[in-house]
Amino acid sequence: MTSRERVHLALSHQEPDRAPRDFWAEPPTMNRLFAHLGHSDEERLLRDLDVDLRHIAVEPPPRKIGDIWQTIGGERFIYKDTPWGPMREDVKGALADADSLDELQDFDWPTPDCLDHDSLPELCARHEDYALVYGFADVWQRPALVRGWERFFVDMAERPDWAHALCRRFTDFYLEDYTRAATVTGGRIDIYLVISDLGSQTAPLISPAMFHDSVAPYLREMFDRIHELGGKVLFHSCGAIAPFIPDIIELGADILDPIQPTGPEMEPEQLKARYGGKLCFHGGIDMQRLLPEGTPEEIQAQVQRYCEVLGAGGGYILSPAHLFQPDVPPENILAVYA
Repeated sequence: MTSRERVHLALSHQEPDRAPRDFWAEPPTMNRLFAHLGHSDEERLLRDLDVDLRHIAVEPPPRKIGDIWQTIGGERFIYKDTPWGPMREDVKGALADADSLDELQDFDWPTPDCLDHDSLPELCARHEDYALVYGFADVWQRPALVRGWERFFVDMAERPDWAHALCRRFTDFYLEDYTRAATVTGGRIDIYLVISDLGSQTAPLISPAMFHDSVAPYLREMFDRIHELGGKVLFHSCGAIAPFIPDIIELGADILDPIQPTGPEMEPEQLKARYGGKLCFHGGIDMQRLLPEGTPEEIQAQVQRYCEVLGAGGGYILSPAHLFQPDVPPENILAVYA
């Protein structure tokens, strides 16, 4: 069984020989892990850990404005030093001080022409036997970062046309991005990532009414397009989002990530019992306490639990409940895949 076959079997709610594995980590985490391993070959690492998915993307690098970096879409951030290298920290976005809808509309918005989709066939060819995950589409959280969370929430309540204008921009960009990616690769991409963090540690960030008005329409467009392209939807939302899961399923998500263990409703037993026949799961291994502070034995026990519970009858991809962070000891990362 190839890695790609293993992933497709799990996503069809059939149980493969083992739960498929995914891996993603912050750059400083990779530096720390490579120092521990004595090499810096990422593909060798993924093969040694029997990782079944490969992530491909074509987003251009940010540009520097003084001491601040800015993405093509207007997110701004600085780099904070860690013992293992610089780490991104978001700051006020490019449109945080905009005082009119015209200012939002007149921003130098990118088009997908800035993306090098022609490089994708070669990336696909490198990973013939692996399931491919493409992109980093975000139709709600990224607009909020560009606008600033506080002002974006105010916009949603008092100036909803402003919030919709931003979400529309990002949605149109990623609809075309994903369409071009599928076309140039001949449909080889298996999974398309869509991101919008909807939850805090204890509850959703917005009301059901706001979700249905300001988020759901754009998610539906993205999910529908991905299905038209022959792909599966990997929807990422951190936090306590249990109240939104039925809506996320109805909108068409195939896989939910990162299933952050924020309370009883996000525990694997609850999720599998309620949604196991309707949704696949990705992630779950606690990034806030277990991975940075636990022992390898404790981590392996949690991995076994998630694979047995969520992987019963298929429907689970093993992964941390967010990118591996720099405070996770290398031994604990390796324990996830032991």
